[in-house]
Amino acid sequence: MASIPFHDREGWIWFDGKFTPAREAKVHVLTHAMHYASAVFEGERAYGGAVFKSREHSERLIRSGKIMGFHVPYEPEEIDRAKHELVAKMGFSDCYLRAVAWRGSEALGVSAKHNTIHCAIAAWEWGDYFADKMKGVRLMIAPWRRPAPDTAPANAKAAGLYMICTLSKHAAEDAGFNDALMFDWRGQIAEATGANIFFARDGVIHTPTPDCFLNGITRQTVIAQARQRGVEVIERAIFPNELATFEECFLTGSAAEITPIREIAGLSFKPAAMCEQVMHDFAALTRRKNAT
Repeated sequence: MASIPFHDREGWIWFDGKFTPAREAKVHVLTHAMHYASAVFEGERAYGGAVFKSREHSERLIRSGKIMGFHVPYEPEEIDRAKHELVAKMGFSDCYLRAVAWRGSEALGVSAKHNTIHCAIAAWEWGDYFADKMKGVRLMIAPWRRPAPDTAPANAKAAGLYMICTLSKHAAEDAGFNDALMFDWRGQIAEATGANIFFARDGVIHTPTPDCFLNGITRQTVIAQARQRGVEVIERAIFPNELATFEECFLTGSAAEITPIREIAGLSFKPAAMCEQVMHDFAALTRRKNAT
């Protein structure tokens, strides 16, 4: 399935309130979102047929739209129901879902206040974002930095914010790495290209304050689980010169789930007890059939 282009796959896509054959789910080439990045999206996973944290994702999609200046024309309950029905209609148990909302093609210019807002949801079977997770992934330092929150809508999961992520991940792959660690405009550690980052030292977890990047839903879940175990989690500014002082580190995200790191730009880390515990706790939660 992975080798089949998305535009040529069997199945269904929920498109503007109805199920459309996947090959027919199309937009016009002059759609505003393609030219001006006026789109927001969500990446989610279903486990055992249940979409994990579905309501949180649906609410964030709508909230992201508001930040981008448009109203997603569906209530969270409707989006939740569409996701549930799509997973069932596709016959999936464990899968990835992508919900997206965007400005349409009535007008093409910087201003497009009256363009129709569309919404679609797709689902496909997708295994681990990174293979052989406990081996750990390798990160380089990204050539691009996360912008200041007064220069971009950092609290929205907006398509345009991912341009520098694609550029940074391509640069990492070209250099033989799996991903890239992004600093922010101040030079502080921010996140990877599509996942939040955590560090561990002396039994304490440290993670950057999400003031210029998304406070991920998986990130929030991991923090809550760790604190329930009595593990101290500190959200703070983390600087590059601290990297060598940490014992373990890992990524979190809907796609990455929990992925240990073994190297950041020449610094070695050994995935061990903390990574294993976080992975175990998250797997135990998501594999529950009622993990919604």
